Amino acid sequence: MDDSNLDLRGAIRLTARDAIASQITSHPQKRITFAEFMNLALYHPEQGYYSTNQVNIGSQGDFFTSPHLGADFGELLARQFCQMWEIMGCPVPFNLVEMGAGQGILAGDVLRYLHEHHFEFFSALNYIIVEKSSALRLEQQQRLSNFPLRWCEWEEIPANSLVGCCFSNELIDAFPVHQVIWKQGELKEVYVGLGTQGEFVEIVGEVSTNRLFEYFDFLGIDFGKNAYPEGYRTEVNLLALDWLSIISEKIQRGYLLTIDYGYPAHRYYSLGRDRGTLQCYYRHSHHNDPYINIGRQDITAHVNFTSLEKWGELCGLRWLGFTQQGLFLMALGLGDRISAISDSNAENYQDIQKVLQRRDALHQMISPMGLGGFGVLLQCRGLREEEVAQPLQGFTIPKRQFF
Repeated sequence: MDDSNLDLRGAIRLTARDAIASQITSHPQKRITFAEFMNLALYHPEQGYYSTNQVNIGSQGDFFTSPHLGADFGELLARQFCQMWEIMGCPVPFNLVEMGAGQGILAGDVLRYLHEHHFEFFSALNYIIVEKSSALRLEQQQRLSNFPLRWCEWEEIPANSLVGCCFSNELIDAFPVHQVIWKQGELKEVYVGLGTQGEFVEIVGEVSTNRLFEYFDFLGIDFGKNAYPEGYRTEVNLLALDWLSIISEKIQRGYLLTIDYGYPAHRYYSLGRDRGTLQCYYRHSHHNDPYINIGRQDITAHVNFTSLEKWGELCGLRWLGFTQQGLFLMALGLGDRISAISDSNAENYQDIQKVLQRRDALHQMISPMGLGGFGVLLQCRGLREEEVAQPLQGFTIPKRQFF
């Protein structure tokens, strides 16, 4: 028996695989949707990837995000938040709600920069973190113990109460998704069951909810009319729409900023993308098999930004802009930081290495083939027309291009 399956007293400890298998066997049809499988693999309260200390984020981990490349990402975001505050007439308090704060690195960078460079705005801040993972929440609390902020569940935030900005960075891609497949002229859904040896097997069946049909009708995607090939497979993120509905109910006046990797609907559901976008990340490598390393790897799917825009409109959110992360950061001043590095007068080997590493990190943030190609979506609710008319710096054309 693998020692990793024993607790300190030598008792057998259930794994994420065991928890999922138990859920399947207890189901009347002996199967669960892929969305339920992904939810358990990532968020099971005891064995899920994000619920344990298995989460390994950073340059040597399963994956890394922009904040891991240095404080610049958070500092430039802080500039954008400060401009939002000024456009809105400097309200006190200004609620800055970070959803899915990871290890708390981004929050620390934002707060530290504002404290040093925009203290008046810092003093007006009510920084809130909404975090589903108890393990990550604990890490955030340890890292951010010196900063004035608090953790909340959505249920604790009254409706129509937030004045400020809600934002997320690489959050929606980790929401559990339904997998659907086009077979014999019909839209079917992918379920997960158990094989004869206890292994996970995929089962194709009728869709679990009419919301899947409604989702594609809403986007104008017609599998039959558009001649999608037999076996075409893709994902549907219904939880992203539910999430958007919740946020829209909480915002009284302010912005919603969403940064993530993804596509507009016409690219997401293009005929050539017949295997979908599902990816797994384990020890800094990626693959597309969610049925291995269960509870020890991240599972993600790209974001459909069109669905966020269109659903947001139904929820009372107004579209303000969409751009790529590289252009967004350049407009906020990343080009000036790169230029300053080029003017460095470092002479000894260690200083030169630091300069080169920093320049490489900044270029990674704006590379169109990587982080720079991420989408940045801006929506708002309750702003006056004169406030909407004022362009946000991150959504203007950058002065310099360093691609």
